[in-house]
Amino acid sequence: MKTSHRNPRRDFLQKVSLGTLSLTTLIGLDQTLFASDSPETRKKTLSDRLKTGQRKFVPVMLTPFESDLKIDFQALGKLTDFYLACGAKGFFANCLSSEMYHLDNAERLALARHVVKQVNGKMPVVATGSFGDTIEEKAEFAKKMYDTGVDAVILISSHFADKEEDDAVLIRNLERFLSLTGDIPLGTYECPSPYKRIISPEVMRFMVSSKRFTYHKDTSLDLDLIQAKLEISKGSPLEFYDAHTPNTMDSLQLGAKGMSCIAGNLYPELFSWMCANANNPAKQADVLWLQAELTQADSIISQGYPISAKYFLQKRGVPILPLARSKNTPLTDEQKKALDLIFEMLPHWHERLGIEIG
Repeated sequence: MKTSHRNPRRDFLQKVSLGTLSLTTLIGLDQTLFASDSPETRKKTLSDRLKTGQRKFVPVMLTPFESDLKIDFQALGKLTDFYLACGAKGFFANCLSSEMYHLDNAERLALARHVVKQVNGKMPVVATGSFGDTIEEKAEFAKKMYDTGVDAVILISSHFADKEEDDAVLIRNLERFLSLTGDIPLGTYECPSPYKRIISPEVMRFMVSSKRFTYHKDTSLDLDLIQAKLEISKGSPLEFYDAHTPNTMDSLQLGAKGMSCIAGNLYPELFSWMCANANNPAKQADVLWLQAELTQADSIISQGYPISAKYFLQKRGVPILPLARSKNTPLTDEQKKALDLIFEMLPHWHERLGIEIG
C-alpha cells in the first residue's frame, strides 16, 4: 500500500466521525507516518533511550455497576480476571476511571478490598485514599484504605493545595500528612479533578527524599518534564507511570516503570506488549507501528468515557454494563460505530504482534 502524505491522525478522526474508515486503511498505515516526526522531537538516540528492567502495565480500574447503579462486585471480579489474563502487573483501584468521586467512603474501601482479596498478593494493588476536608481527615481515611491490604495509598496532588497556592504550600501539607500516617507507603496521582496539579521537579525531589513514595501517575503530557522527573526518581523506590497513551513509547524508553492509561481499559494486552517490548531493539519496527495505532485511536475511545470503555469491554466478553454514575448520557450511534471499527482491528493487531490472551 502506498504511504499517504496527508496527516494520518486528522484523516483518521475525520473518517471515523463519518463512519467510513476501512480496516485496510487502519492496518496498512505505514510506520513512517508516525516516525517521520521523531528526529525533531526526540532528544536522545534510540540506543541512549533504551533502558533495561521490567516495565509494567497497571490498569486504572473501572467500576462495574448493576442496572440500579449499585456496584456489581461479581462483574468486578470478572474484570480483574480479564486484566490479569491480558498481562497486567498491578492494579490501580478507586481512581478517576473508577468514578471515585461518585462513590462514598464505604464503597471506595469495598472496591479496594475486593481487588486485594481477588489478586491475593500476586500483583501489587494501589488505591486513592486522600479524601477528607482536612489533612487530619485525609490521614484517617488513608489509614482505613491501607487496612484494606493495598500496597500503597495514592494521594491526589490537587487535594493538598489550592490552585492558586504554590509548591511550598503543597510540600508543607504533604509533610503534615506524612507525620500523621506512620510508615504507610504512598503514591501520587496528577488527577484532573478537582483540578490538575502537576508535580514539579521540586515536589518530586521532596517525595524521593521522604522515602515514603513508591508510585507516581503522571498526567503532565510533557516529555521534557517527564524526563526531568525520571532523573530525580532514578534509583529510588518511586515507580513512575505515564497516563498519556501518545507518550507510551517515549516514556518507556526514557525509563518510566510502566503505563497506567485509560486506553488500557479497552485493550490492556497492547500496553502489556508495549511495556515488554518498547526497550527491545529487535522489536522497534513493531513498537513504532503500534504506537501510531494507539495514538490514532486515543481521541476516539476517550469520547463518552468511561461508558465507551465498558461498551468496548462488553463486546470483548466481559460481563459489564455500559453504565456510569458520572455520565448519564449514553453513547451516540456514531460513537458506537467508531468503537466498533476499533474493535474489529483487534484481531489484526494481535496477529501482527503475536499476542495470545490466556
